Amino acid sequence: MIVCGAEPSAASSRRNGGVTTSVRPYGKMGRVKAGRVGIGSGSLDDLEAISEIYAYYVRTTAISFDVEVPSAAWRREWFSAFDTHGRHRLLVARSQGRLVGYAASVPYRPRAAYAPSVETSVYVAPSHIGQGLGSALYEALLAELEREDVHRAYAGIAIRNPASVRLHERCGYRRAGYYTEQGRKFGRYWDVAWYERSFPKVASTTSE
Repeated sequence: MIVCGAEPSAASSRRNGGVTTSVRPYGKMGRVKAGRVGIGSGSLDDLEAISEIYAYYVRTTAISFDVEVPSAAWRREWFSAFDTHGRHRLLVARSQGRLVGYAASVPYRPRAAYAPSVETSVYVAPSHIGQGLGSALYEALLAELEREDVHRAYAGIAIRNPASVRLHERCGYRRAGYYTEQGRKFGRYWDVAWYERSFPKVASTTSE
């Protein structure tokens, strides 16, 4: 659900409280741009910057199907679903002390049987689009989910968005469905392609 550049180069990473923190160079086609970026868990203090990034996509694109920017109260409720372990995660990227992107996994549907499935998304600040940061965030998020009781990840892409399609396919997603005119925004209807990614079997500690 985001326009982003090519794969980042290799990163150094470590585990910290159940979350991968990494410092990596990133850049289109392996060329380093904009120095180094740190990726780690998001916090309440990040919500204002997250909202500013998301607002750009709400107001100017059909990447998000929101037509109004969510309120601060809604964003705090959204944040309450995340943890530093488990299926539902929020990772943020910082460059030179500034939050420049985030990736999240949220429940796919509310019914209990859907619990091992998540919906993923990634958003990058307009100033950092095309530098490989979306790929870096998605790689970090998916690496965390591979350690959890997650069976499938899903992502919806408003068509046309070839950069987002390339990103998801590069990260192991494959197209699973296509819905015509699923949403209406900016006075027109948009088709949505749904992509899915499978995960290795992980021994579940739940009773589901």
